[in-house]
Amino acid sequence: MPDDTSPTSPAGRVAPAATERRAASRLARVASFLAMDVLSAAGAIERAGGSVIHMELGEPSAPTPRRIRDAAKRALDGDRVSYTEALGRGALRERIGRHYRDTYGVTVDPARIVVTTGSSAGFVLAFLALFEPGARVAVSAPGYPAYRNIFAALGIEAVPVPLDDANGWTITGAAVERLHAEAPLAGVLAMSPANPSGVTMKRETLAALAGACRRLGLWFVSDEIYHGLTYGVAAETALAFDDEAVIVNSFSKYYCMTGWRIGWLVLPERLVRGVERLAQNLYISPPYLSQVAAEAAFDAIDELEAIKAGYAANRDLFLNELPKMGLGKGPAADGAFYLYIDVSHLTDDSLTLSRAILRKAGVAVTPGLDFDPDNGGRFIRLSYAGSQADCREAVSRLYSFVTANA
Repeated sequence: MPDDTSPTSPAGRVAPAATERRAASRLARVASFLAMDVLSAAGAIERAGGSVIHMELGEPSAPTPRRIRDAAKRALDGDRVSYTEALGRGALRERIGRHYRDTYGVTVDPARIVVTTGSSAGFVLAFLALFEPGARVAVSAPGYPAYRNIFAALGIEAVPVPLDDANGWTITGAAVERLHAEAPLAGVLAMSPANPSGVTMKRETLAALAGACRRLGLWFVSDEIYHGLTYGVAAETALAFDDEAVIVNSFSKYYCMTGWRIGWLVLPERLVRGVERLAQNLYISPPYLSQVAAEAAFDAIDELEAIKAGYAANRDLFLNELPKMGLGKGPAADGAFYLYIDVSHLTDDSLTLSRAILRKAGVAVTPGLDFDPDNGGRFIRLSYAGSQADCREAVSRLYSFVTANA
């Protein structure tokens, strides 16, 4: 007879010894986020006493504006930090709605706005609400790698739309119609201003893309997290062209609130209750203090515009200096804080190149393979969201690296 410590079934039988605990197969489908791998490698160099200029992550180096921080401090000192409604605090949803009216001249009912734990949670909620497993969704190549990886985890097929000079580095309505004719799509995911290219979609291009999705009955998901960060052009919201477009936005980039993990969705009214049920179960609610701070962010524009002016100066520096070292080719970046640089004259292996730049020059950049597994070997991305001093030092180090490895 087995003793009391033996692994038995309810009937008293000994459990099979061959039973093995295995990870879900979806884990194998999710690729590394190479920018984060670069960050880890850079951290190892710094811990060993080396110097690294960080240009690998899309993160503002400026602190969160004081007005935003002060609002959170007052809430922390005076209020109980608690759960909120799963859709977010009513005051913040109303303030986001007013932002659409003031910025774009578009009316958005606050009841259609869902506050999320960063845009990352917004993507998960939106994809779960819109797409069944096996659905085909068009995405840009190059594009934000988390799109593909979240799709993979959810069993959704990412259909790459190759971008280049011929299509202005943007998804076009004509490209969507062609792909849909080849095999039906369920939706389109586009970003403007874009990561990694920094390209801002022209008004007529965005209107044509929204129109194509509407005619074909496809969901249009518009990633607008870099709105506010454009240089000499204006970013348009897809809601101006399709009231049923699903908008993903965030306080991380323009508002310098990456670590606060707060963003929002704008949804068609009929989707809100279903997304609310998902949010209740997946996240309970967005962080209370971050919601209070986010509401104050709309009143910190003066400080935010000063930070943006620093990005503009950094952008000008790189646009002037990179051609001098043979790194001037790439998309015409007029938004976000990225340059996607063609290095095909040096290599077709951007991963090895980015490792060499980090090791030899102490500059952390992201290999284009993070954004485009097929053609990204010919590109690297750098972020100019750092300080002006760091950007000047990065130019000097890159020049020395290119000269030494020409």
